[in-house]
Amino acid sequence: MSDLTQKKCQSCEGGVCPLPVHDAQNLLRQVPGWSLSQENKEIRREFRFKNYYETMAFVNTVAWVAHREDHHPDLEVYYNRALVRFATHAIGGLSENDFICAAKINALLEN
Repeated sequence: MSDLTQKKCQSCEGGVCPLPVHDAQNLLRQVPGWSLSQENKEIRREFRFKNYYETMAFVNTVAWVAHREDHHPDLEVYYNRALVRFATHAIGGLSENDFICAAKINALLEN
């Protein structure tokens, strides 16, 4: 399990720089299955399920994690899959918060 799961997202209202590519790539190693966009502005992962019910149960759980962390992803929901994309919009790129949430979402599926 990633140590990112033990962290809490910090409030970000802007005024800080997005993570440099090197730092984002290092954090990406701690969240298997996630990929970095070409522009280094977001991370994303597609999750696949057996049916719509399982997809929606996952999406609702992601919403719960996002609410608890006060850091919200962009979601694309389909019958048997969901695409989750994280970026810190206030800074126009990535922050550690994005990787914290990705790690917590990965942990949901480890059991």
